[in-house]
Amino acid sequence: MHLDFNTTVAILNWNGLHHLRTFLPSVVKFSQGAAILLIDNASTDESVNWVRQTYPSIEITINPSNKGFTIGYNLGLQAVKTKYAVLLNSDVEVSEGWLNPLIARMESDINVAACQPKVLSFKNKSKFEYAGASGGFIDILGYPFCRGRHFDHCEIDNGQYNTAIEVFWVTGACMMVRMSAYHAHYGLEEHFFAHMEEIDLCWRWQHAGYKLWVEPGSVVYHLGGGTLHESSPRKTFLNFRNGLILLFINTLGFALFWKIPVRLALDGAAGLMFLSKGQVASCIAIIRAHFSFYGKLFYWISKRKENKRRFKTEVKPTLIFQKSIVFSYFIKGIKRFSDLGF
Repeated sequence: MHLDFNTTVAILNWNGLHHLRTFLPSVVKFSQGAAILLIDNASTDESVNWVRQTYPSIEITINPSNKGFTIGYNLGLQAVKTKYAVLLNSDVEVSEGWLNPLIARMESDINVAACQPKVLSFKNKSKFEYAGASGGFIDILGYPFCRGRHFDHCEIDNGQYNTAIEVFWVTGACMMVRMSAYHAHYGLEEHFFAHMEEIDLCWRWQHAGYKLWVEPGSVVYHLGGGTLHESSPRKTFLNFRNGLILLFINTLGFALFWKIPVRLALDGAAGLMFLSKGQVASCIAIIRAHFSFYGKLFYWISKRKENKRRFKTEVKPTLIFQKSIVFSYFIKGIKRFSDLGF
């Protein structure tokens, strides 16, 4: 069935020729009715020329420099005029009909700001993939997890999370956004650079009364680690720094003042765990993450004040796991979302 999707599939690229050759063919084949936009972060490889020659119908916008996922998308999406845009990683294989369920979900309720498909692993298509799985949630201390993925443990997909539900956050690896909501709330926070920036945006959307959904009727396959490998100290730095920022600027009430000290203690425990495994670089990355957070503390205070001024309510408690996912996973050994009782 051919639809006028009023949708742009926006792929951010930085020196990703190898990924584009592998994954772009599925996007072109299965996205009929949607515009495809390549947003290039000043690549120095042949990726832009290859796309121009191989897929001349794909629109290309080139950013002047590589300033990460956040600024890259914020710049690239400025000219998008369609009702919806899909922020799609360059290392994602899409499946036939993948856009239809996402559009139907967005059309079902004007208050849905964004939705995501079910995300499975490209390397093992029977397993959920780290980045998003079947919808994202967060615990009381700001640690993210997913239906189908807790920390580094990804479940086998047996259809156990095939129900479309409202979630706390949707993955930046493949998220369909309502462009009016994206621009109204200033897009991605640019100081995040990469990692957890979509969770921050989803948190702000919820403060404003919007909803986020996972629609498992749509399925994509994500390679993961396309820019930074999961063991990369740079990725550890971004995850721990951005996790602190996320909690600090979006927890609007007084609960912040007990959550931050507990979070600091848990980060310290994580550093000791890395040391015990001989992963000195990852331990140093956590220390650097904290100093980076403190170094811009006045900026983050201003962002928190801005959020408190703009938003009057906290997020619905039913979308926040009112316990510690760290305790549940590492102490109680709970590795399946369905066993959380959440």
